Amino acid sequence: MRYEILIYNNAECEAAITGDLKDEFENAHGTLIHELQESGELIETNVLSMEAAVVVRADRQAPHRVHTTDGPFVESKEWVGGFYLVDCVSIDRAVEIAGRFVEARFSPVEVRQLEYDPR
Repeated sequence: MRYEILIYNNAECEAAITGDLKDEFENAHGTLIHELQESGELIETNVLSMEAAVVVRADRQAPHRVHTTDGPFVESKEWVGGFYLVDCVSIDRAVEIAGRFVEARFSPVEVRQLEYDPR
């Protein structure tokens, strides 16, 4: 089964991950990426840019027109900072992977099963 692991970010998380914890953060992701590549579970992972982000909304009266505002997120205290797309035997395995993120100590990490598998 394929799962999207969404790594949320917030001000507390950004402020906390510095110094030694930043080293742990980088090492944890590096190790995990390597392990998932070796096991064949990793499909894709990336960090979402804060710089090149736009929020798009359709006009309710004229749906063909859209309104945009600078991103990277709609008004919220949390935003998606990155993701892993994995192919695992179960949701329990995907949750196990998500639990290894340093970010999970400070902000939510969401695991969602993909409904459609393009294979």
